[in-house]
Amino acid sequence: MKKFPDNFWWGAATSGPQSEGRFNKKHANVFDYWYEVEPEEFYKQVGPDTASNFYNSYVKDIHLMKEIGLNSVRTSIQWTRLIDDFETATVNEDGVRYYNDVINEFIKQGITPVMALHHFDLPVELYKKYGGWESKHVVDLFAKFAGKCFELFGDRVKHWFTFNEPMVIVDGQYLYQFHYPKVVDGKRAVQVAYNLNLASAKAIKVFRELGLHNQGAKIGIILNLTPSYPASNKEEDVKAGKIADLWRNEMFLNAAVYGEFPAQLVEILTKDKVIWESTVEELAILKANTIDTLGVNFYHPSRVKAPDISPNSTADWMPDRYYDHYDMPGRRMNVDKGWEIYPKALYDIAINIRDNYKNIEWFVSENGMGVSREERFLNDEGMIEDDYRIEFIEEHLEWVHKGIEEGSNCYGYHLWTPIDCWSWKNAYRNRYGFISNNIHTQVKTIKKSGYWIKEVSENNGLK
Repeated sequence: MKKFPDNFWWGAATSGPQSEGRFNKKHANVFDYWYEVEPEEFYKQVGPDTASNFYNSYVKDIHLMKEIGLNSVRTSIQWTRLIDDFETATVNEDGVRYYNDVINEFIKQGITPVMALHHFDLPVELYKKYGGWESKHVVDLFAKFAGKCFELFGDRVKHWFTFNEPMVIVDGQYLYQFHYPKVVDGKRAVQVAYNLNLASAKAIKVFRELGLHNQGAKIGIILNLTPSYPASNKEEDVKAGKIADLWRNEMFLNAAVYGEFPAQLVEILTKDKVIWESTVEELAILKANTIDTLGVNFYHPSRVKAPDISPNSTADWMPDRYYDHYDMPGRRMNVDKGWEIYPKALYDIAINIRDNYKNIEWFVSENGMGVSREERFLNDEGMIEDDYRIEFIEEHLEWVHKGIEEGSNCYGYHLWTPIDCWSWKNAYRNRYGFISNNIHTQVKTIKKSGYWIKEVSENNGLK
């Protein structure tokens, strides 16, 4: 048996906006608003109003999570639910009650609660009023919100993460139009990337000022690290892979672990006249407030090649002027989602963290397989037999195990997601969970993978 370290996290991750539903929520986030004005953008026009009904059914849902052996679960606190007045960070009493109840229920059922503070859910008012993450005032408002969360829940929550996949905010909102407000503007994207790093550092600063680090708590950030494998060993392809890594991975990872941006990236952005606006004081805050722990979301590798057209062609600035996507012949695919399956990348990530990022403690904060029409795998007893998911997880865990054996400091594995949840524009098209959800009846049923992970968790290892 391949044993994992003692107290290894066997868990799963979800988020407030994707699971709770909008019940009793005073404010709209950008996705709530986008669905209000353009419901046709969402798969089968299913929005976030009900989601997985976690707001109403968290007791039963957490019980199901316990039943499948999870010992830790990540979700997020919605800024739009907890806060009444964003400027002063005064709280909504029902929001406080709700998150207190959820946290207490996790603890009561023996599951460690892991909390993120931002999961793509910027209050839309802050976008309309200030330009969202383009504004440094919003950065300060986020730090206030974070401080309120630490004050309210820090006595029980010991594992905090500032952002989930901040790079997706940059890509989705400012480059590739898969998040509201669907802007395409490279220079604004660069400033947003800087501001998100600054917001994370300012939240960490508040965390330490409140002394939570002296009470056994840790804080980190969750990054989607997707190694950029070059199409060949040719110099131009290797260079394309390096620049893709600088932009996609190292911009956030370096800032989080070392408190500074990669010099080579700063040089490129300066040369291209798109470098962010920063101050000496802000850079000092970034330098002084690095993470304790790291979450890594990994779904698929990135493969790149040298760009077909020269980076100095006449065009508006975009980061991918330096690299093109490359489809490797013969690659193994999850065709439903359009993602390549390459489990060894998790080993490569583990070794990169060990060798280049202080061997900081980290965990797989998301990994998983989205599959559509899972009802085709229902057996006669009404259980989805998702052997493809079991195989996917097992292969990834084997590479994580190899990384740990070779000294990488990984302390857990979380699947996306415990219970099928609402997935932004894709709504409920692809299902990811250990537990299925009939969105019409809200009946939730453990899948075959749920019983499998229970055994893995009990054994603390793979057979």
